[in-house]
Amino acid sequence: MEKYKLNNKIIIVTGAAGLIGKAFCLEIAKADGNVILVDVDKEKGENIEDKINNKYNKKIAMFYETDITNLESIRNLINFTLNKFGKIDNLVNNAYPHNENYGKKYENVSYKDFCENVDMHLGGYFLITQLVAKVMIKQNFGNIINIGSIYGFSAPRFEIYEGTEMTMPVEYSAIKGAIINLTKYLASYLGKYNIRVNCISPGGVYDHQPESFVKKYSQRVLLENRMVNVDDLASVLLFLLSDASKYITGQNIVVDGGWSL
Repeated sequence: MEKYKLNNKIIIVTGAAGLIGKAFCLEIAKADGNVILVDVDKEKGENIEDKINNKYNKKIAMFYETDITNLESIRNLINFTLNKFGKIDNLVNNAYPHNENYGKKYENVSYKDFCENVDMHLGGYFLITQLVAKVMIKQNFGNIINIGSIYGFSAPRFEIYEGTEMTMPVEYSAIKGAIINLTKYLASYLGKYNIRVNCISPGGVYDHQPESFVKKYSQRVLLENRMVNVDDLASVLLFLLSDASKYITGQNIVVDGGWSL
């Protein structure tokens, strides 16, 4: 349908070199959107750029190395985008910055690491959104989509991690809960400028986790007894990016197959 097309829309996707980010960028290109791939991993980002452009035989994707925790880096990204296209239609906050100690069990997380990881991830979302929003306010239009998580509004079920080296990091729950509420704040604040702000909260995304974890997790899922696939998220992103959702703002769309019910 035409209203799901992204013709001539300029869309910035952070964390574009990751599992979810790559799927997002491919979906945007498929819908004829112009996508700016943003990541700190230049090699992976440029590879995805080439893959997309070769697939569609046109320059529809552009990689721009950017650190969302760095003010000057974001300014350079915005200047690049405006010089090239003259506008920014959409920002997708999908990056997942963290320090080298991220992922420890609760009792082993230091105060310093907790604060640093919250600052990098939540702070990075705040920083890039604030700067892009200033452009969108001048335009009097825009669309921002944040990536939250089911663990932003529900408690982890730690038993599914037993027998693995995995855990649910305490920083992650704090960050994603804040992102969901930041979404609502921004939707309320920016609505008068014709800027929409919504959030997608995925359940556990399959990424070749240990078999025991996948089995325990999937047993709790109502639909198809499986983890989330990136395609499940990409189709929801397309809806929120497109004019099909033009009257929707401030919402947290949960994509978990019923896991959190």
